[in-house]
Amino acid sequence: MDTASEVKKLRDEMGMNRKEFCDFYSIPYRTVVDWEAGKRKMPEYVFRLMEFRAEIEQAKVREDKIE
Repeated sequence: MDTASEVKKLRDEMGMNRKEFCDFYSIPYRTVVDWEAGKRKMPEYVFRLMEFRAEIEQAKVREDKIE
């Protein structure tokens, strides 16, 4: 898995800048910068958990629109 491109892709899909993304996941800003630059490698399970949370949040938003 190419962490650098996957993290940026997830962040872009969520429509967030780095600060918003870091706040949403409670991850230090520098960590995300390093992940996106390829300086640090994120464990794959962490990325899967991030994707799962993003999907849950999107489902909540869709559900709120229906009600």
